[in-house]
Amino acid sequence: MNARDTQALTRAAGATLTEQLAAQYGERIRHRLLAPGARLPSVRECARRHGVSPHTVVAAYDHLLAQGLVEARRQRGFFVREAARSPVAAEIPAQKVPGVTGHRVAPVDATALIRGMFHGVSDLPAPGLGTLPPDWLDLPLLASALRRVLAHGDAALALQYGQPAGDMRLREALAVKLADFGVRARAAQIVTSTGATHALDIVSRALLTPGDAVLVDEPGWAVEYARLTQLGMRLLPVPRGADGPDLDVMATLAREHRPRMYVTVSVLHNPTGNSLGLGHAHQVLKLAEAHDFRIVEDDTYAHLAPAHLPRLAALDGLQRTLYVSGFSKILTPSWRVGYVAAPPELVERLIDVKLLSTLTTPAVLEQAVAHCLEQGSLRRHAERVTTRLDGARHRSVQLAQAHGCRFVTPPQGLFGWVDTGVDTEPLAQALLDRGWLLAPGHLFHATRRPSTLMRINFATSQDARFWRALDEAR
Repeated sequence: MNARDTQALTRAAGATLTEQLAAQYGERIRHRLLAPGARLPSVRECARRHGVSPHTVVAAYDHLLAQGLVEARRQRGFFVREAARSPVAAEIPAQKVPGVTGHRVAPVDATALIRGMFHGVSDLPAPGLGTLPPDWLDLPLLASALRRVLAHGDAALALQYGQPAGDMRLREALAVKLADFGVRARAAQIVTSTGATHALDIVSRALLTPGDAVLVDEPGWAVEYARLTQLGMRLLPVPRGADGPDLDVMATLAREHRPRMYVTVSVLHNPTGNSLGLGHAHQVLKLAEAHDFRIVEDDTYAHLAPAHLPRLAALDGLQRTLYVSGFSKILTPSWRVGYVAAPPELVERLIDVKLLSTLTTPAVLEQAVAHCLEQGSLRRHAERVTTRLDGARHRSVQLAQAHGCRFVTPPQGLFGWVDTGVDTEPLAQALLDRGWLLAPGHLFHATRRPSTLMRINFATSQDARFWRALDEAR
C-alpha cells in the first residue's frame, strides 16, 4: 500500500494512526490473506508506504503482538504467527476502526487467490480472475432452465435427495456431449459432483492414499497442488511445454518414484493456454501403461476449445484415464455441477466416496444443466462466448505487448501466460493497492519461487488503465 491508496490512513478517521494500521494488518491475518510465517514489512518500509513515522509502525506492531497475531524475531523483523489460526485467535473479532475499510493483500497461495476473487477487490476488472466475468454470462438462459425444470419436471426433485450417481437425465445428456469430444462413455460410467474440483477430490480420495506420488504439470493449477498436498500426496512436477509434458522428465520420474496418478489439463492448459499434441498424447498413454499409473484428465475449459483437440480419454477409451469436467467456466460459477467419467470397474468406488463427502448432488441444478445441453442453449451460449473471447484476447495481447510484456506461450483460450520482466509477487501487491487483482506466477509452481510471469484472464484484461497501472508499478 502507498500514499495513493484510496484506503490510506487518515487523521480524520476517528481512530489513531496506530489503531488504523494495526486494524488493517489484523484483518489481513484473520482473513488468511497474510499467510502464517509471512514477514511483515520492515518498520522503515511500512512507515514509507503509509506515510507515518517509524514510532507509529512500532506501536501498531506491538498491538498485533498483544493480540497474538504476529511474533518478533530478533534482527529479522515481525512475522505472522504460525498459531494465528488457533481457536483462541479465531475468536478475536476483527477490530472495527471508523473510516477504515478492509485492505487486501496480494495472493500468497492458492486459497488466498480464491479468497481475493470471492471478496472482490474493487469495482475494476480483475485480470487475475479465474472465471468469466458476470456480464459475459447469460442470466436469462439460467433462469429459463430452472423455470422449465421446476414447472415441467418432477416437482419432488426439489424436496428430496438426488440419486447417488447423479441425475440420470444429466448423465445421459453428458454421454451424448462427450461423444462430441470423442470420449465414449455410457451414462452408467458417469458420476456427478458439486463442480469439477469436487470431482477431482473424489477421484483422489478413491484411488490414492497419503504418501502416494502424483505427477502434475508445472506450471499448473495452484488449487490442485494445494489440494493434493493437503491430502498427503507427494507431487512430482513435470515441465509443461507447447505440446504437453516433458516426456523424458516424466519417464524418469515414473521409473524412480512409481507414481499412482498423473493429473493434467490437456486442452487449454491453465495457465499457459497450450493444448496437448496428438503425438505427445500417445506417448503419455504408453508411459502410463508401462509404469501402471492412472491419468486424470481435467477438461474444465472444454466449452471454450475446439471439439477436435486430442483428449487422452478419447484415445484411451476410458481404460486407464478418468475424465473430469464441469460448467462453472461457461454457465456460472454458482451452479456447482461437475462430473467424472470413469472405467466401469471404478464407478462404485467413486460413488461411495461421493456419498461420504456430500451425500448426493442437487438434482434441480443437474436437470437444469441437462436442459441446457438437450436444447442446444449451452452450445449457442458457448459459441457467443468464444467469439467474444477472441476479440478480448486480441485487444489484451495488443495492450500487453504495447506495454513491454511478452507472451511466453501463444495466446489461446481464456488465459495468457505473460512475462512482465519483474518479480510479480511484489508487483501483485502494488497493483492490488490500486484495485487490480493479479495472479502472480509463483502461484502456478509446485514449489514456491520468484517469477516474472503472471496469468491474465483475457476477458478482464482489456482495460488500458490496468496496463498503465502495471507500467507505473514496475
